[in-house]
Parts: sequence; structure tokens; C-alpha cells
Amino acid sequence: MRANSDLNIHNKKTSLMTPDKIKFGTDGWRAIIAKDFTVYNVARVSKALADWLKQSHESPKVVVGHDCRFGGEMFTETVTDVLCANGVKVILAQGFVSTPMISFGVLKLGAQQGVVITASHNPPSYNGYKLKGAHGGPSSPKHIAEVEALIPEAVELPGHKLSHWEEEGMLEYAALEDMYVSYLEEHFDFDALNKSPYKLAYDAMYGAGQNVVRRLLPGATLLHCEHNPGFEGQAPEPIDKNLKLLAQTMATTPELKIGLATDGDADRIGLYDEDGNFVDAHHILLILTHYLYKYKNMTGKVAIAFSVTDRVKRMCEAYGLPVEVTAIGFKYISEIMTQEDVLVGGEESGGIAVKGHIPERDGIYDGLMIYEFMTKAGKTLKELCQEVYDVVGTFVYDRNDLTLDNDKKVAIIEKAQADGYTQFGKYSFSRTEKIDGVKYHLDNGGWVMLRASGTEPLLRVYAEGNSKEETADILEDVKKTIL
Repeated sequence: MRANSDLNIHNKKTSLMTPDKIKFGTDGWRAIIAKDFTVYNVARVSKALADWLKQSHESPKVVVGHDCRFGGEMFTETVTDVLCANGVKVILAQGFVSTPMISFGVLKLGAQQGVVITASHNPPSYNGYKLKGAHGGPSSPKHIAEVEALIPEAVELPGHKLSHWEEEGMLEYAALEDMYVSYLEEHFDFDALNKSPYKLAYDAMYGAGQNVVRRLLPGATLLHCEHNPGFEGQAPEPIDKNLKLLAQTMATTPELKIGLATDGDADRIGLYDEDGNFVDAHHILLILTHYLYKYKNMTGKVAIAFSVTDRVKRMCEAYGLPVEVTAIGFKYISEIMTQEDVLVGGEESGGIAVKGHIPERDGIYDGLMIYEFMTKAGKTLKELCQEVYDVVGTFVYDRNDLTLDNDKKVAIIEKAQADGYTQFGKYSFSRTEKIDGVKYHLDNGGWVMLRASGTEPLLRVYAEGNSKEETADILEDVKKTIL
């Protein structure tokens, strides 16, 4: 199906109503397909990107690709048509690709920008538009705001086939997956990993990482590594509640010692240990920091989002590493990575970047690094978690996502910002922080955080306690208090 063949109805700059304002959230613009995420609105954003690029570049070049979501090819054709028609050369990825592949491609191919058509971990009814900078990571908040400000209310759709732009020399194709696989082969010893006594299971969640792991680790146990744009009706977010088959597979297959999951565009990570216990992003951040510093003798700043456990600060203090806390959105961490020496940067949501790689979240790269750690150290994932606990103490984290109408969500956040909550059931607190949302430091040593999602109609409730039972109890008491 061609994106622009029957859409000349939109070519005239006339409209009976003012189109909705397109807003980029914590990680790109996302909207429901056919409601707000339409060919026409994608063209509006692409026109703004072209105008922005031409302000500072005579012959700009953009790497464009899509993940496995519904309509990805159609929307990337729209992006390509509009960019080429406005004097921007496009390097188009062949087939579906992950977000890290686009970011890597931007850097490798010397482009000024990257575009990924993806809604990442959002439900299958969504699609989205991510911007990637020339440095090989998310575009800076400043640049995203500049592009957003240029989005026109009306736009002309050129209506050309891609073959036209190829003939005009404005379009080239790139095998980004091949480039990315070759890059990984240079950074990891796959002979050793494929002979590891610790066998790996991988759940692609029907996402864009599926081919890479199949190619690099042919002996891995593969789950949901087929093309299914509907994701079986489930949001492809690598959190425990969405990964029951992987958890069960790990718990019932003795030879499997690590379970890796990545989200729809393969930039987020989730893990399972040999017993089928979920290992969340807080633990993964700590394991990677521990590995790079203690085992590989590497140093640098650790940059974490506001929703990350304070245990990271405790480890950094023990190892003499500087730490910086940012607002939520990996674009803030990536910006620090382009300016400073950063060892590890990451978010609670599973987006983590490490020194020596591009300044981008990459679930597969992170998973391979931990698999390498296990193989070289001769330790299981559970044993690596214990090494972390020996430094920072044991803890258990969980999160509730509450679907609320907007008025209720706004009222709760406004009350939190105004210090309207003084206790959550039996859990008292003596200190709060308000970098992005509101974090309450509980007197039992744990914490609670309230924040509205920047990409979905959700109120997120984060909690950390000293045991699984206590964390569940904290979340329940918070829910009763705020609702």
C-alpha cells in the first residue's frame, strides 16, 4: 500500500477546522493511529523538520525508519516524500528497524537527523514519531522544541512515489540491521557467548529486536519473535505483568539462566533471573555500574532520571563516582552524555545507555553486556544481584499505572505539588522532591513517587520498599489515599 496515492484531497491548504496542536512528550510525539496519528499530521511534522534543518544546513540528510507497528511503512513513505520534496535527502532503512539502529545509522552515515516511526512501548493502537540527533541519540530538548514550534497547521502532500525520489538522487536505502549486527560483533565475543554455560531466553515482544538476537545468538530460546503489528493486543513494554510467558519459561527450564526482553522498538530492557524473578531497570542500572567500575575499571558520571532508586546514589558514593539526577525523558540524559564523560545513564522505564556505545538507550546492547558479565565472572544473574545488594542493601521496586480521567489525574498532581498529602496510610515521610513529579522519601527507608505519564493517559505511582510484601502494601496505601 502506498502512502500518498489517494491523498490529494489534502493537497490544498484549506481546512474547515484548525488541526490539533502536535506536542512532543518525554520521548517523541505519540497518538492513536487514524485518530490523531494520521498521514496528514505526520506530513505536518515532517515539513517542520525540513524547515528546521534548512535553517542551518545547505544539504541536510536524514536517516528514516520504522519499527514493527501497524502502518510503519506507510508513515515512513510520507516522511520520506515530504522531506525529499523540501530539499532534504533521505537514507531509508530497509525493513523494520529498532530505534538504536536508527541512532547508530545517523552517527555512522554522517546524517544531521534521524526519524523513527514508533510508539515504543505504548499499546498497539498508538504510533509515534521520534527525533534523533547527529550525535547518535535523542535530539536535545531545545531542538525538539524548535521543530515543534515550526509545525504548520496546513501542509501540501507531494504525492510522489519513492522511486521518483530515488531517480532524483534524493533517496538512498541502507541495510541498518546488517550495519548494527556487524557493530555488535565488533564489541562482543560471540564465540564465548554462544558457548556460555548460562543459556539465554529472549522475548522480543513482537518488536524490532527479533532478528538481531536470532542472528547473533542462534542457540537462544526465542519468544514472540514473529512479525505481529498488533502485539497480541498487549503493550510491548518489558515489565513483569507483560512477560508471563518469559517468566514461566525461565522458571521451568533449568538450563536457562537469563531471560532478556526488549520493547517494541528495542531500546528498553527487562530481565529475569534463573528462577523466573523479574529484574527491573533499577537493578540493571546498578549491575551495569558495578560491572563497568569494579570489573572493567571504568569511571565517569552516572546520570539517572528522577524516578530511579536512590540506591544508585549509594553505589556511586561507595565507588567515588559523580551522579546527576535529571527530569524524566532520556533526551536529558543523552544531552549530558554528549557533553560529559558518562559511565552509565538510565531511567526507571528500562532505557539505559553505557559508556563505549552510542548515547542512546539500547536494550539488546545492555542485555549483551550483562550476559557478557555473567559469562566472564562465572556467576548467575541472581548472584550478580547479590553483589549489588552487598554494596547498596536489598530493596524491592514496583509501579502502578492508574488509568484516570484527566480532571482526576490533574487534581491529584496539583494536590501533590501543593504538599496536600501528609501521609500514605501507615507510611509517613519527612522529605519530598519535585524535580519531575513528586517523590516522597518514606521514614521506613523506601520512597513513593507520583507523576503523570508524558505519553499516555496514566497516573504513575512508583514505590520502593524493603520487601516485595512491603512494596505492594505501600502501593495499596497510596492508591487508597489519592483516590
